[in-house]
Amino acid sequence: MVIGMEPRVFPQRFAVLLFVCLCAAAPTQAAVAASGPFGIDHLVHYDDSGIWARNNQKILMGATIVTVVGGSLALGDQDKLGDTFWRSLDSMAVSSAISQAAKWTFQRERPSQTSDPNLWFQGTRYQSFPSGEVTAIAGAVTPFVVAYGHDHPAVYALELLPLYDAVARVKVHGHWQSDVLAGWAIGTAVGIWAEHRNSPLILGWLPGGFQVGFIHRF
Repeated sequence: MVIGMEPRVFPQRFAVLLFVCLCAAAPTQAAVAASGPFGIDHLVHYDDSGIWARNNQKILMGATIVTVVGGSLALGDQDKLGDTFWRSLDSMAVSSAISQAAKWTFQRERPSQTSDPNLWFQGTRYQSFPSGEVTAIAGAVTPFVVAYGHDHPAVYALELLPLYDAVARVKVHGHWQSDVLAGWAIGTAVGIWAEHRNSPLILGWLPGGFQVGFIHRF
């Protein structure tokens, strides 16, 4: 874990995400004027095909959950990799809880429900802000980036996962641009917090046997 790299790395990641989301979700002739909290929210051309298909987004989310939970249980907390998996699980769980609480609070309508990005507090069935999937995926990958990125730059490729999901969610009208940016910010912030804790949070609530992991036990 290299704390000194954060001021340089994470603002760059935010800038890259912002650029990619804005470029991939560029306005079309049918788009309304950009608005929303950051002044960037607008409808884009609906695209639920190929790489952007909703099914692919669901597969990514499911694979992220299975990988993080499976890696945590398999490896335990016996080495750095296992410890990072548990911190990733903490980050994904806590950031998802924060995201859901924000959805219930802000009650924003999705692009699939309205063409106006300024409709907030419309009732609890409206849950566009922030993006829960982007939050969870960013939360899952951030501890690995913080722990390994400095010594193994290839780990930064994990950032492609929340980047892809952010763009895809906008393209299928699941979220506004600010929704995915807010989700990424929440997941990243919680991921940094999880990686800097003295010990994994969820693991501390479980019986000591989980620290060993199934691989080391059998």
